[in-house]
Amino acid sequence: MKRPPALVLGLVAAAATLVGLIVWLPRMGEPKTLSGYIEGEPLYLAAPVAGTVRVVNVARGQEVAAGQALFVVDPAQVRAQYDQAAAEADAARAQADDARKGQRPAELAVFEANIAAAEARARDAQADLRRIGPLVQQGWYAPARLDDARAAADAADARSGRPHRQRDAAALGARQDQLRAADARVTQAQAAVTGAGARLADVSPTAPQKARVEDVFFHAGEWAPANQPILSLLPDARIKVRFFVPERELSSYRVGRTIRFACDGCAKGLSAKIEFVSPRSEFTPPVIYSREARDRLVYLVEARPNVRLNPGQPVDVEPLS
Repeated sequence: MKRPPALVLGLVAAAATLVGLIVWLPRMGEPKTLSGYIEGEPLYLAAPVAGTVRVVNVARGQEVAAGQALFVVDPAQVRAQYDQAAAEADAARAQADDARKGQRPAELAVFEANIAAAEARARDAQADLRRIGPLVQQGWYAPARLDDARAAADAADARSGRPHRQRDAAALGARQDQLRAADARVTQAQAAVTGAGARLADVSPTAPQKARVEDVFFHAGEWAPANQPILSLLPDARIKVRFFVPERELSSYRVGRTIRFACDGCAKGLSAKIEFVSPRSEFTPPVIYSREARDRLVYLVEARPNVRLNPGQPVDVEPLS
């Protein structure tokens, strides 16, 4: 017995309507939450020189405080460079100080002796001049003898002034240009000490802030290349909530606003402050594909949570109005 055509058409239409409602109603409705996840940005700490890892003071998963020692890469080579720079700086300072002091008392005493000798020769020349003058007048010596005695006395007087000037110059110290050059060498040597000290600190770094040790890549006794991370830290300040907002709702999400979110196994009432809103749209990432969110253009938003969470956790963000 054949079924009436109207009944068959009615059943087909009802089935098609039901399928359409199942497929399209979720897409037509507005989602009650925005999908996202927790993201962490690790800090990778390394030494600027290659060497053997002497000590690792922390373990994976450990909480560390700001300033806590993390590891030490063999400091022998860098320590030697620092000691050499420090010694050169001490030598430069000593030379600069010596340039300002002038000569030592024993050296100045030599100039004093030269002064005494020159003054004695000048007195002898003056005595000869006084003795020869009357004798020339009496005719015992020719007038030329008096001229010779007078010239000898003048020369002795002139030579007696030279040791005085030498002593005064020796007591002054170096010239200003030499002093500036000496000070410049001190500055240069001190800069080398500062650089060597920084390199010495780099081979035994400390935690820059409170954080959790995410991973340890090298252990004590292993040889680590230069600039190769020894371990990674995950500070609280570098953990953020990342979620995606449809374009039509983007105007409600501004830097500085607070959003509320939830995640499985987390406490209630979690919040985060928006720190970044992407200026470019993108397709919904596969990691948060859902029937409601698929095939939509969205904008990435990042917010810093008020509690510590584990990277990778999915979260549901309450939309802002």
